[in-house]
Parts: sequence; C-alpha cells; structure tokens
Amino acid sequence: MKSPLFRTALALGALALVPVTTAALAEAEGSNYAALDEFMDVFQKVRSDYVEKVDDEKLIRGAISGMLASLDPHSSFLDASDFSNLRTQTEGSYGGLGLSVTQEDGVVKVIAPTADTPAARAGMKAGDYITHLDGELVYGGTLDEAVEKMRGEPGTSIKLTVVRPGRDAPFDVTITREIIDIKPVKWEIKDNIGVIQIVSFSADTGADVRSAIRSIDKALGHKPTGYVLDLRSNPGGLLDEAVAVSDVFLERGEIVSQRGRHKGDIERYYAKSGDDTKGAPVIVLVDSGSASASEIVAGALQDQHRALIMGERSFGKGSVQTLLPLSQTTALRLTTARYYTPSGRSVQEGGIKPDVRVPQISDPDYKTRPKFRESDLRRHLINEIKTDDPALEEDAKDDPRFAMTAEQLKAKNIEDFQLYYAVQTIGRLGGEPKVAGSSTEALKKVAAK
Repeated sequence: MKSPLFRTALALGALALVPVTTAALAEAEGSNYAALDEFMDVFQKVRSDYVEKVDDEKLIRGAISGMLASLDPHSSFLDASDFSNLRTQTEGSYGGLGLSVTQEDGVVKVIAPTADTPAARAGMKAGDYITHLDGELVYGGTLDEAVEKMRGEPGTSIKLTVVRPGRDAPFDVTITREIIDIKPVKWEIKDNIGVIQIVSFSADTGADVRSAIRSIDKALGHKPTGYVLDLRSNPGGLLDEAVAVSDVFLERGEIVSQRGRHKGDIERYYAKSGDDTKGAPVIVLVDSGSASASEIVAGALQDQHRALIMGERSFGKGSVQTLLPLSQTTALRLTTARYYTPSGRSVQEGGIKPDVRVPQISDPDYKTRPKFRESDLRRHLINEIKTDDPALEEDAKDDPRFAMTAEQLKAKNIEDFQLYYAVQTIGRLGGEPKVAGSSTEALKKVAAK
C-alpha cells in the first residue's frame, strides 16, 4: 500500500505534466492536419486538372502505396489480387515460373529461383535483372504487374530478357509455365547421409521435416550417419514453421525472439523437449538466397551449437512482417519487429555468416556474378550493430581448399559442390564424433582440414 502523501505527490506530478503533453500533442496534430490538407489539395488538383479523367480509387491506392514505399522494402499494401497471391504462395499452388523477385530502381531483380521449378531448370540465378517480358519493357512498372505477367496458364511460355552482372550483353530465356506445386520439403540419401531440402516455409513445413526424418530412417533401416539441411535459395515464409523446423533438431533452449518498437514488445520462442535426430551430426547449407525464416533456423542451430553452418553468407533479412487485414480482400503487410537469434544477434543486413565458407565452384558464374542481399535494397532497415564492410568483403576471398577445375569436377561427377562437400564432411566424421567435444565442433575440425 502507498501512503496518502505518496499518492498526492504522484497525482500532482501527473497534473504538472498535462499542459506540456497537451501542448506537444496539439503541435503534432496541427502539423499532421496541415500535411493532410496539403494532400487533399493535391488530390483535388489532380482530379480537376489532370489531362485525363483519373479514377479516385486509383489515386488513393497510389498514395497508400507511396506512403508504404517510403518505409522499407517489405512493407506494402495488398489489394485483392496481391492478397490472393500471398495466400497461394503460403498455402497452395499456382501457374508460374518459380521465381522470388523484388524491384530495384524500377527493374525486376531475382532474389532466387525456387528449386525444381521451370525458372531453376532454365538457369535463372539470384541477382539476374529482368528487363523485358515477351519483348515488352517492364522498367518503371510495378512489381505486382510484372509478377502478374509471369504467372499464367500452365503450358504457356514467356520470354524473359535477362541482364546478368558479369556478362557483356543481355540474353533471352524462354520458360514454359507449370503448376508450381508448393511441396516445401524434399529428401534423399547420399552415402548413408540424409539430405533434407526445404524450398520454402509454408504450412506444415515442420511436420514435413519430421516426416522426412522418419522416411530416411525407414529407407536405411537405421539412423543415418548425419543430416544435411539444405536451406539454399530459400526465401523464407512463415515464422511459426521456422520455429517448428528448428525444434525438430533442438532438445531445449530459445529459438528466436522478436522485438518491436517498444521495449516491452518482446516475444520469445523456445524448443520443446525431444530431438528427432537423436543428436546426430547436422550441417546446414545456406547461400545469399537464404532469407528470413531460413536465417532463423540457421541462426538458432548455430547459436545452440547444434549444427555446422556451411556455404555462403545468407541474405540478411532480419525483420518481421505482420499481415493486418483491412477488409475481406485487402490487407497491410507492415514491418512490425526485428528478430534476434538466441545469442541476441540481429541478422539484418549482415546475414548469417557460415562457420565454414564453401563457394559453389560447380556454378560457372560463381566468381563473376555479384551476390544480392538485403543490404543492397533501398531503404532497408539498418542493423543497430552495423556489419562492417571488411566482414562482408571476406565473402569474395578465395580459399585454396576449393580450387578444383571444371574438368576435375566433371571427372568426379560433382554437379553441386556445396552439397558434395557437406556430405563428405559428415562422412569423414564417421558417425560418432572422434574428436573431443560436440558433434558440431568435431564437424568444424573435420571441415577445416
């Protein structure tokens, strides 16, 4: 119980603040009203004086889109078509090419092609610029318009004109649309090692990973030597599924936290008891196309010392978007928080740095093609602890361990060097760690040889 004197002092203190607060609010509201008046003046002038009659709804939607475009690259207004597309990407299937794209300076830029889709099979790569669709210039249009043109009836074709950094001239790629059936998890066995590839974090991805582990065990008749979790070119998806996938490999501990605008806006996610792999060695493959939910999984397993992260530095999208419905057919996708790995790291801009950097030397363009990441996007959120340029420049340094020629790769029938190296690393470990320490530390020592 507080004393009457304390309560009186508290009340007087609160009253003393009222005039200041009211004055500040009045000043802020006055500024806002002036800005809104200016907006309405422009709106009315366009309606009355523009050379052609303009639809009011089009003007208002344009104003909303412009407002959100001033924030960050991941906040946007979703009209009926966009809202439907988003639901399709996370829940169902659609007719298209299988590309994750963004827009940079009015040009469509590829974040990553989805594995085993027409775009991937046609050789599209992260960082490619798409300048024309069926000969029509897409520069200056909206990203939604370009995406709508690339989607269509399965069996129909579209010609993409592509500019690839490192090549002298643009080139055309004709791709036949297919049903992009979102099957987020695939698995195979290589040399007694379970390889689980996650294409996207859509509904039931966590359950599908658990199912893949059971299927690998059943196919072998015993537990494998270890697992490779392939998150390369995975643009992310649902936060809950990233948590579910991490939980498959973790016995306990924090997976991720998200922190909003205010100090009290913190939400933490923890692993439940039970590691489906029974502590088997795990390597996680990432590259510059591994974003968002992929980075949550990689960051959690890295910080918990549960897996060795191998490949290239990830994309660096450390923000959380909340879908806020405005009506039955429209919504606001708004950046509302940053997420942090268990050790308190934000991957925004810097991404997840692999424990062992392994270039994809089986890709003939890997040296000349620049890597495209969150830090390349305009108006991207700045990391509170800025990642310095020298740390990012390490990505371009050559490692003498990975100096195989195209002929040597072909002789060994190596089409995917990063996956080959991950499988070989677990194979050299030989099941139970032969080096003191955890399986992850043992893997790190084996991989460094």
